[in-house]
Amino acid sequence: MSAGSGDRLQKVLARAGLGSRRSCEALIAAGRVTVNGAVAVLGARVDPEHDRIEVDGVPIGVRAGLVHYLLNKPRGVVTTAHDPQGRPTVVSLVPPEPRVHPVGRLDADTEGLLLLTNDGELTHRLTHPSFGVEKEYLAEVRGEPGRAALRRLREGVDLEDGRTSPAKVGRVAPNLLRITIHEGRNRQVRRMCEAVGHPVVRLVRTRIGPVTDRTLRPGRWRPLRQDEVRALERAIRGAD
Repeated sequence: MSAGSGDRLQKVLARAGLGSRRSCEALIAAGRVTVNGAVAVLGARVDPEHDRIEVDGVPIGVRAGLVHYLLNKPRGVVTTAHDPQGRPTVVSLVPPEPRVHPVGRLDADTEGLLLLTNDGELTHRLTHPSFGVEKEYLAEVRGEPGRAALRRLREGVDLEDGRTSPAKVGRVAPNLLRITIHEGRNRQVRRMCEAVGHPVVRLVRTRIGPVTDRTLRPGRWRPLRQDEVRALERAIRGAD
């Protein structure tokens, strides 16, 4: 923190969507804001490009130029920036500038919510196994899973890369399951369902941590609201 250079902290917080400058000043006065680990004081100036700013222990994305998009990925679109086979990519569905990357991966046949951003720190924290942010799916499967199959999904399934962590599993219809996991293995939900004898027919991701949107149509995207970005940061911190 500096007394003479950089932007005033309350201005940076307000620009990040934390409220009016006056309410941000109240956050600082209450000792709820830290900069690089030190409790901030009124009048402090910060460099948003380099200083780590937290409110109630939750990092705040304040660097200029950060964007966070929520995309409803259609089936047949690949989660990459370029595909040698010429298939449409998720990056082609959002604005070309600034350049963004997908957070995690959905296979080509899986539909649903996907985050794209140029925020490298948030990407790392959302995809690193140690943080374990929940992802919720609707899985239409072959057959009607019985109690034994549901119990196996909930308690953990033995796959070739190890036993899965316990999952939340609920039955929406006889062959439609709501499955919530916090791991990020390749094609995990599909492999779990196949392992219990009920291969997936259709798979849709409906939630990433606290972020969901039932009105976003396939192929469409929207910017994340600042409160959604902060909710993601809180979810990461809670899983840490």
